[in-house]
Amino acid sequence: MPIQQKITLKGITWDHSRGLVPMVATSQRFNELHPNIDVKWDKRSLQEFADYSIEELAARYDLLIIDHPWAGFASRKKNILPLDEYLPKEFMKDQDENSVGRSFESYSFNSHQWALPTDACAPVASSRPDILKKRGLNPPKTLDDLFALAEKGLVAFAGIPIDSLMNFYMFCCAFGEEPCVNDEIVISEKTGTKVLETMRKLGKNLDPECFERNPIKTYEAMTQTDDIAYCPFAYGYSNYARNGFARKRLKFHDLITVHGKPLQSTLGGTGLAISSASKHIQEAVNYAEFANSEAVQSTIYTHNAGQPGHRKAWLDEENNRISHNYFKDTLPALDRAYLRPRYHGSMYFQDNGGDYVREFMMKGGNPKPVLDKLDTLYRESKQEEQEANNI
Repeated sequence: MPIQQKITLKGITWDHSRGLVPMVATSQRFNELHPNIDVKWDKRSLQEFADYSIEELAARYDLLIIDHPWAGFASRKKNILPLDEYLPKEFMKDQDENSVGRSFESYSFNSHQWALPTDACAPVASSRPDILKKRGLNPPKTLDDLFALAEKGLVAFAGIPIDSLMNFYMFCCAFGEEPCVNDEIVISEKTGTKVLETMRKLGKNLDPECFERNPIKTYEAMTQTDDIAYCPFAYGYSNYARNGFARKRLKFHDLITVHGKPLQSTLGGTGLAISSASKHIQEAVNYAEFANSEAVQSTIYTHNAGQPGHRKAWLDEENNRISHNYFKDTLPALDRAYLRPRYHGSMYFQDNGGDYVREFMMKGGNPKPVLDKLDTLYRESKQEEQEANNI
């Protein structure tokens, strides 16, 4: 019997237990089933995950964990594979039918599928029930309830630029207008003003440290200290709902209501993509199909700190038991989440727009110049798309 050639696939993910551990676990099991194939994972920071170009990563790695706004760029540059041309139709149908919210759709662009939704996520609410109980308080249900709790100094959320922009999108939807629907303005002045003023009203009652925190740092602050009782919206991490992960366990909730309707936060999550430069495409495809299968997502992936992308894993009783119903309790928020822009130049707007929103939340002032700056930036990003179309 001929000796099989040893193949090593290199993957890049992001630096948190939720990003790294399930990929290592699935790769280990895949290697046990396919001893000639090793999958080795590197990691990068959460900020690098959002910002770093997949064009550069695809030149160095076979497997990439990516953010879905890169779909338009990928469609243009072709540096990752259109997976619909490589994976079985029945498998792709299962992925689509078992999407958590619009997660599967988020990696679809120009009639191709550029990644598989390995991980599903959106901003959700979280609390420290012990602190609320000690204070005789309940989690807020409405925006007015949230303002009142914030005035007591018990509220925090992720306020770095990218998260501020995602929350800006969320409040645009809450006030009845979806952002980025035409090529000239992000949002109308009337709605945009209301959004910024609402965010400033909340922001002025937050610890300034909130504006230096991403979701991970927010949850660490909530669990490592006893100062924060409630976070109204930050990208959810089921890890902090599990026993033993942090000093204190968090309880996760659906979002508050505005005008009688729950907030529609901005879809996140991560997707598994394959570099078109890989020298081992079939092996990479086989691993991707394994890691995203219902069986693996519902067991190995979730049980090893993962936050799965397959819907049946979110409904699984054991997964909800170990996460104190994180998945069932937050699934409604993911199902209605807003799908942010994914056109070719959208990353330019995403990388820079949050700076203006964050500054206004921190300092206040006149909303009009902020909206004007966002519109200018938005038109520049659209120009980048147009120039790409003309190449």
